[in-house]
Amino acid sequence: MRKSKAPSGESGQTEVAEKPEGDASDKAKEGSAEEESLEERLGAAEARAEENYDRVLRITAEFENYKKRMERETNDFRKFANESVIKDILPIVDNLERALEIPYGNNEKAFQAMREGVQMTLKGLLNSLEKFGVVPIESLDKPFDPNFHQAVMQKESEGHSENTVSEEFQKGYMMRDRLLRPAMVVVSKKADSKLGVKSHDPKDKHKIDVTI
Repeated sequence: MRKSKAPSGESGQTEVAEKPEGDASDKAKEGSAEEESLEERLGAAEARAEENYDRVLRITAEFENYKKRMERETNDFRKFANESVIKDILPIVDNLERALEIPYGNNEKAFQAMREGVQMTLKGLLNSLEKFGVVPIESLDKPFDPNFHQAVMQKESEGHSENTVSEEFQKGYMMRDRLLRPAMVVVSKKADSKLGVKSHDPKDKHKIDVTI
């Protein structure tokens, strides 16, 4: 009877001793699972933070580009906002310049007084235009440039080299760094570059041969 109780007692003691070990193992597993969960949550949070940071950087860069673009557009608007008004004023300048080109008549004193008045008006108007960045293009005796000159004809000129502006019908104007209108000019050519017209058939006057 005692021997049977002894194992029974030992078994009971063993069972009592094994229970704390099982609880510690479960707690360790639970702690490990919590640590893994925290690490996963931390990793996910770091990934979201990095994604948000990249997004903020992109938005900031886009905003800076937008600001620069708006500044350029605003500056261009300020520079050229009066372009249409100035284009309407330029014909007035043309008429004043033509008035100054009228030859002297019989009444020289009256004409001289009128001329001086026109000159003062023209000077004041040109000064006003210059405040808006409008300046005339210097064309006479300059090489022909299709970017700034509109050739209305070619003409032989002994005092000019070929492809040089020999006459100016209407001045061109720049508005800051933009062409407002080209100058209407006459371009010089060599004396030996006349146009020769030959008819192939006397009956057909529309067929011509042009040689330079």
